[in-house]
Amino acid sequence: MARGGINKAVVQKARQALLARGEHPSIDAVRIEMGNTGSKTTIHRYLKELEDGAQPRDLQAPDLGDELAQLVAGLAQRLKEEAIAPLEQAHDEFAEKQATWQAELSASREALAQLQQQHASQRQALEQTSAALSTSQGNLHAEEARNARLSQTCDDQQLRLEEKAEHIRSLEDKHQHARDALEHYRNAIKEQREQEQRRHEGQLQQLQMEVRQLQQTLIVKQDELTRLNRDNERLLVEARQARQEHDHQRRATEQSSAEVDGLKTLVAQAEGGRQALSGQIEELKKEMAQLAKVALRRVHKRRVPEAPEAE
Repeated sequence: MARGGINKAVVQKARQALLARGEHPSIDAVRIEMGNTGSKTTIHRYLKELEDGAQPRDLQAPDLGDELAQLVAGLAQRLKEEAIAPLEQAHDEFAEKQATWQAELSASREALAQLQQQHASQRQALEQTSAALSTSQGNLHAEEARNARLSQTCDDQQLRLEEKAEHIRSLEDKHQHARDALEHYRNAIKEQREQEQRRHEGQLQQLQMEVRQLQQTLIVKQDELTRLNRDNERLLVEARQARQEHDHQRRATEQSSAEVDGLKTLVAQAEGGRQALSGQIEELKKEMAQLAKVALRRVHKRRVPEAPEAE
């Protein structure tokens, strides 16, 4: 049986191509022309049909016996071709599989060679790696010893760090307590300042009120001082007059002695009044000085004229 893709038209095209190049269209040549595809039996059958179709037919009808013989021969040939076709197809499939196996075998051999080469390279690399591993193991032991020392150092440093951290926490606690105490002190100072400010303002208001009262008192005292000075002057005048009268009436009679004694009493009283007025004036001066200090020098000290002494 013909394989898929192989038909009479394809065989005819390959045959015409060979004839065009001047080559004999044999079964192998046609098969090669078709790309090594198709069974030789099928190609032979198609070629025979093409050759039979190319030959001119006889003008006279063939003999019946010859025609039967040709028919029998054709049937025998077809039976032979149909019997051989599976074998040729199996042969072709085996040849193709063999070619595939050969290609796979070649590829496997090349892969094996590459693997052997890689194995050699890997073996050499393994030897180098083993040497490097031995060196690395020695270095590892050294690093492990160094790592142990570093671990011990790290543990010591960690212990010191924990001690430092504990010390820092203690300092932070002390600092926090100090800040709390400072804040409490600041609040207390602030509250105390506010209290002192309020107390100062109250005292200032009280002092201002006292200054006003003292000013009013001073005005009253000044009025009293003025009145006392006038009384003192009046008494002095009366004393002078009385003294003059006493001088003029010194030689008077005993009847005027009582008057003289009375005048002396008046003079003594005037002198006592003058001294009392002088003491009051001194006290008023002291009070005015104290008031001037308390009122922050807002009240000017006024000079009080001294009363003249009695002659």
